[in-house]
Amino acid sequence: MIAVGLGFIYLAISKEWEPYELLPIGLGVIVANLPLTGLLTEPIAGAGYQDSGLFGIIFHYGLAFWNFLPPIIFLGLGAMTDFSPIISNPKTLLLGAAAQVGIFLAFWGALVSGQFSLAEASAIGIIGGADGPTTIFLSARLAPDLLGVTAVIAYSYMAAVAFIQPPLMKLLTTKKEREIEMPPIREVSRLEKLLFPSIAMVLIILIVPRSAPLVSMFMIGNLFRESGAVPRLTSASSNELLNIATIFLMLTVGTQLSAETVFKVETLLILALGLVAFACGTIGGLLFAKFMNLFLKEKINPLIGSAGVSAVPMAARISHHMGQEANSRSFLLPHAMGPNVAGVIGSAVVAGMFISLVTS
Repeated sequence: MIAVGLGFIYLAISKEWEPYELLPIGLGVIVANLPLTGLLTEPIAGAGYQDSGLFGIIFHYGLAFWNFLPPIIFLGLGAMTDFSPIISNPKTLLLGAAAQVGIFLAFWGALVSGQFSLAEASAIGIIGGADGPTTIFLSARLAPDLLGVTAVIAYSYMAAVAFIQPPLMKLLTTKKEREIEMPPIREVSRLEKLLFPSIAMVLIILIVPRSAPLVSMFMIGNLFRESGAVPRLTSASSNELLNIATIFLMLTVGTQLSAETVFKVETLLILALGLVAFACGTIGGLLFAKFMNLFLKEKINPLIGSAGVSAVPMAARISHHMGQEANSRSFLLPHAMGPNVAGVIGSAVVAGMFISLVTS
């Protein structure tokens, strides 16, 4: 397992694959697999306080018991997010929703395999959303034994988006479709930027109450940003707080990877299901964009549909890069950010649905 940890560290430093996630995860893997450290000992009723290990405490209270670290990540992400692409073109919300198809395919695949329970299948399926914090949140809630595996697989596929998506994008679109130019997004008013997260938060939570921890924090962080009234809170949410939560969350996720959990047939199956989910999410977004064009007078470039997986902002950058390869005058980045951010919201909503399904 120490070699596995070193592998993650190499990818983070040498290849710059998701370094803010894979580097602390790799370090967590190494320290957790050193003998006699006691770092993973969780608090037990009746035991002495000093008998608990550092990462055992963080895992127990930050994930397994209270599960507050992923929502803090969402607060920071919200404070960094601009909803203008969605507000200016609400149709992109549909592309983000269509890309969630991969989650459900992986969920049913895990169930049909007979190797996983309903709760475990939910944790595996959410990998298809390509959203690390959501995967960690759902796994910690429903299948803590799978937390290390599902989180690492989710972040690994997020890092590999530049290798997974382009072949599918070329396969499922014509050169003429990839050359489609989209006009600049319209200017969005400050009032619209304040109303969208407020209304979206209330509606989503009323429909899927169990999505509240992630959705509420995401929208609250965005309202900090768009209000312009609390710059210190915006800065703290998107910098210090986000960075501190990332450090503790990723180190703790790494410590949950042991040889007993990694070197199992079930782990290989999760790896395969995660890849299928991510690929199908990409395909779902692409095909739905092509379907929308059958009814739209002003065509959209179907490449932005692949950004519906919530690997922010990598998936949007890939859409933009592929568009510029086909047409140097095309500038898809702001358009691709619409379905990209919609995918973040969509995966959080699906996580809430899974929690309701399993715990009801």
